[in-house]
Amino acid sequence: MINKELVLSAVIVNLGSGSKVLKEAKKIGVAGGTIFLGRGTVKNHILEILGLNEVKKEIVLMISESGLEDKIHEVLTQKLHLDKPNHGIIFSSPVKKVLGIKNYGESDGDLRIGGKDEMEYEVIFTIVERGLGEEVVDAATSAGARGATIINARGSGIHENVMFFSMNIEPEKEIVMLIVEKEKSNKIAKVIKEAMNLDEPGKGIMFIMDVNKTSGLFQSKDLN
Repeated sequence: MINKELVLSAVIVNLGSGSKVLKEAKKIGVAGGTIFLGRGTVKNHILEILGLNEVKKEIVLMISESGLEDKIHEVLTQKLHLDKPNHGIIFSSPVKKVLGIKNYGESDGDLRIGGKDEMEYEVIFTIVERGLGEEVVDAATSAGARGATIINARGSGIHENVMFFSMNIEPEKEIVMLIVEKEKSNKIAKVIKEAMNLDEPGKGIMFIMDVNKTSGLFQSKDLN
């Protein structure tokens, strides 16, 4: 089997739009995807008092050949109006290997990032016990992050585990996803690590991925 260069496209949209994302993506050749439920964070004191500081989100994850990357951004930006604030965000990252999907093998070994030499953004994933996601967001915000998406990771039964990027996530976990400017990434990661005591066993996991391309990000808005 010929190795293919692959990308992961993550689309963060308001609740109810995930199915439309998959429908439009399939039209241009994406085989399918997975929809996660999550919530975006809005740091506003008045909204917190009113209980309106969280926005329900759907996170759509899709694996495709890298040749579709630009088309995915172009089509979804047009169909979902991502060129306007608060309509959604897309980011795409390189994938080294995919198992369990027909016709996809290992990607090219050098992981060439979409033809670009320097990426503007990175995505930070932090996995913690349920209820601690907001602490991660607070720590990240204090270090310069402007928003986050929190994903509830839980099995359908108490003895079930959920797989996320090939890692076992036991029930009652939260995954905090932050898209940050690359120059701020190390500082934000360090602050989260220290605030959440991630060096201690069982406190949590963090990993950081390069971002090939983003759509829907606005400098004056939260990245959520």
